[in-house]
Amino acid sequence: MAYTLDDLELAQEAALAGAAEGLRHFAALAGLPRELKQDGSVVTAADRAVEDRIRDVLTGARPADTILGEEHGETAGQGGRRWIIDPIDGTHLFVEGDDRWLVLIALEDQGEITVGVAALPAQGLIFWAVRGDGARQAGILDGRITGEQKIAVAGGVPELASSRLGVVPDWDRDDVAALIGAADERPWSLHPGLLVARGDLDVAVQTSGKIWDFAATSLIVTEAGGDYRGLDGRTTPGPGASLYSRSAEIGDAALAVLR
Repeated sequence: MAYTLDDLELAQEAALAGAAEGLRHFAALAGLPRELKQDGSVVTAADRAVEDRIRDVLTGARPADTILGEEHGETAGQGGRRWIIDPIDGTHLFVEGDDRWLVLIALEDQGEITVGVAALPAQGLIFWAVRGDGARQAGILDGRITGEQKIAVAGGVPELASSRLGVVPDWDRDDVAALIGAADERPWSLHPGLLVARGDLDVAVQTSGKIWDFAATSLIVTEAGGDYRGLDGRTTPGPGASLYSRSAEIGDAALAVLR
């Protein structure tokens, strides 16, 4: 029987391939065509090229799996496995030359997210989680993962007023103004949800998004010992704003302020 990659290895391979494609376009931003989607968000040729590259890797190894991507929609497969892709999360950052954009890949199996990978190609970082096996961070060097280490949310039980808060994106903040006023907002060097996962923030809110924005990061945070939920109370990734926190107690306090 031919050897096949396990799901985490495949997700990492696809993320690294997408990261390399994204960096190629990131290095040539001046000539990159940009368009606006119907919702007003920016999309570029790089978004489509990165998703194409990721799809090639996934389809080559798992031809029967369904794939859902932000740019090309859903390709039907067989069974209950679905790969969920955000090829460039933070395209606005990407086109501005900001290094905080991500490549996000998750595997949903029978309705449950089981693998999540989040790469920051321009920072040479990658995060991942497998359900039941914790969360990890590593570097990316010459297209390879190096220096793996387990990560965990911060300890202790701070009050919301002293909780370190990150808000993403920077420009969509009106609906969470009450939380910003109640907590200790901090600048973020990478996605605030990932900073919660590795203990650098206590709570983070992402003010909008679709399932592909949250599928990977939600698993990374929860496997790091934290809490994830939508502002509507859902505990699985889906459309709308989402909250990441170091504990359910901090999440409850944040939601109480927002409501």
